[in-house]
Amino acid sequence: MTFKRRNEFHAEVATSSLNDIMFFLLLFFLIISTVTNPNVIKLLLPKSKASQTLSKQTLSLTVTSTKQYYINQKEIPFSRLEAELIKACAGMPEPTVVLRLPPNLTIQDLVDVMQLGAKNKIKMVLATEKIKV
Repeated sequence: MTFKRRNEFHAEVATSSLNDIMFFLLLFFLIISTVTNPNVIKLLLPKSKASQTLSKQTLSLTVTSTKQYYINQKEIPFSRLEAELIKACAGMPEPTVVLRLPPNLTIQDLVDVMQLGAKNKIKMVLATEKIKV
């Protein structure tokens, strides 16, 4: 009498550690995405060959291509921009504002914002992207 063996191979995928791996990947990408881009407002900056960094406390003033104004990611209408700038710079010994404007705005838009700084003795610095040579 012959006996038949039932040794059939069943393909299995071990997924017990897959949940842990996916959790760590998700956590990694969430942390990296917040660290790499501190500015939430998407904006293409003008190009420049020279670069300079500031080491003191600054405010960020962003103007979008649709002329929406943001002070540190808080939207401000242009009519209240001067008052909000003065209020934001109140405790700073040497107030400095970093201007972030897209290249498609006119020079007049830049001058309008810079006049507010000159009028209130606030140093204005234009943010640019360094040209990669």
